[in-house]
Amino acid sequence: MNERILLGITASAAAFKGVALASLLRKEGYEVDGILSMNALRFVSDTQLACVTGRPVFSSLFTDQPGDPVPHISLTDGCSLLIVAPATADYIAKTANGIADDLLTSVFLANEAPVVMAPSMNSRMWANPATDGNVSKLRNRGITFAGPASGHLACGSMGEGRMMDPVEILSICLRILSGKY
Repeated sequence: MNERILLGITASAAAFKGVALASLLRKEGYEVDGILSMNALRFVSDTQLACVTGRPVFSSLFTDQPGDPVPHISLTDGCSLLIVAPATADYIAKTANGIADDLLTSVFLANEAPVVMAPSMNSRMWANPATDGNVSKLRNRGITFAGPASGHLACGSMGEGRMMDPVEILSICLRILSGKY
């Protein structure tokens, strides 16, 4: 299959689900390039993600590699889909407002492929009018949101804001890639 997917993981307790999604995508035959936000590295490691993708993982906007001085552009070249799972309130706000202050937000602005975001945050953050406005902006620009789901949250409370199960996100992504979404 040779289609390449970019998978971004942001700093959320659900970051391990992003790694699981990467594994599922690879099992489906996709090449997966992983991008970890700098704070996501507090939840999962680049080694862990590289093990399931079989490919290098990126986290810095600036590289020491002389052959690729602008990874936010080269990573998006030929990309079939950009998935951000989990997508925090911070990431959603930055992308809705065109802020590109790290690799993953810069990739979002340089990307021309369809985008799926799988939100993960506390239910109060999800219900906040600022988040609601940011999600509306992104939906109006064609971004697909996978969730969030309701259930037990990392803080111990119940509510909407839980990242969808990776299998459910995979299903949405496969429909988009097949043109049936």
